Amino acid sequence: MFALSSGSELYVRVTYLLILVLGGAWLWTKSSLQGLDVNYEGSRTYATVGDEVTEQMTVFNDSWIAKFWLEIEQLTDLPGAIPPHVTHLAPNAQRTWRVQIPCDRRGRFRIGPTRLASGDPFGFFRQELVVGEQYHLTVYPQTVPLTRFELPPAELPGEGRYHRRTHFVTPNASGVREYVHGDSYNRIHWSSTARLGKLMVKEFEQDPAAETWIILDLEARVQAGSGLQSTEEYAVAAAASVAKHYLDSSRPIGLLAFGHQLDMHRPDRGGHQMAKMMESLALVRAVGTVSLAELLVGEARRFGRFSTLLIVTSSMDEVWVQQLQHLMRRGARAAVIMVEASTFGGEQTPLLTVGALVASGVQSFLVKRAGSIAEGLAVLEAAEDGGSSSGG
Repeated sequence: MFALSSGSELYVRVTYLLILVLGGAWLWTKSSLQGLDVNYEGSRTYATVGDEVTEQMTVFNDSWIAKFWLEIEQLTDLPGAIPPHVTHLAPNAQRTWRVQIPCDRRGRFRIGPTRLASGDPFGFFRQELVVGEQYHLTVYPQTVPLTRFELPPAELPGEGRYHRRTHFVTPNASGVREYVHGDSYNRIHWSSTARLGKLMVKEFEQDPAAETWIILDLEARVQAGSGLQSTEEYAVAAAASVAKHYLDSSRPIGLLAFGHQLDMHRPDRGGHQMAKMMESLALVRAVGTVSLAELLVGEARRFGRFSTLLIVTSSMDEVWVQQLQHLMRRGARAAVIMVEASTFGGEQTPLLTVGALVASGVQSFLVKRAGSIAEGLAVLEAAEDGGSSSGG
């Protein structure tokens, strides 16, 4: 407008120059993201709290136009944003680098797609493009080794043991049968084979063990603290550590919890059971409205003389203690991991509840807030010596 009003040739030329620069910058920006694609390699679908997942990302430029400035950001809901990466690409070229993804919180998180951003050299315009696929990363809760932890055995017949047939090879052989196609050669019983004149194989029983249930209290009303320093995280880490401790010893263990919904895994052993329990413990949240006493009443039919119950809770309500006493009168054995809510900012202390448990002969462990989850569970590990203990 000033050039038109003044008629100055200089201002007219400056006006034309600005129009050309803005038009060129806009065209540059529009072509800056053409022909781009992203590929991921080596992506894991699960990890453990404290791990760092390494992902290899490759950006392809299939265009004949060079990309002088390219900002690459992987979109995710994982806590702790992955920082953007700025690079440039020649025509028909590619660039590869590694991305370190820290796993600081348990849960299931979305990784990807990737946001690409670029613009003109003058910074007048900016364009973004979302490319690539997404996948989910499940972060399991952190576990610690429990070298001195043991629960009370269930009241089993026959010297505290019962037996079931299994297709696995165990130290307990129960008899022999005729060989069938698919049987392993290391199961052949050569004495019976020689005596009967046909191949005979040994049958095995499962290692004698009771059914152990981890009952995780996820009622929102009894929780305290926030983030990693909360009764919820300590309780989940304690349950995960005990589950791993038993499954590593090939002993059956199950899980019962009520957060968003009822999570129930019947006692079993092996890697498949480990994966199921760890995935459930990675996803559970202490948002439940069902109290521990109500959970024990509702699922009481599952527990009998062959059951050992490990209750992980921060509830100070003695109603659930009375229900636990009722289950023990039916023959179940029990132990309690009490996560002391008062050390996480809660108001009540667990002294009366722990006293009631001790009076009932329930093996009790008291876990307090510590410098880390591992330190808190180390108290649980050391508590086994006295049957009932507390620690800091």
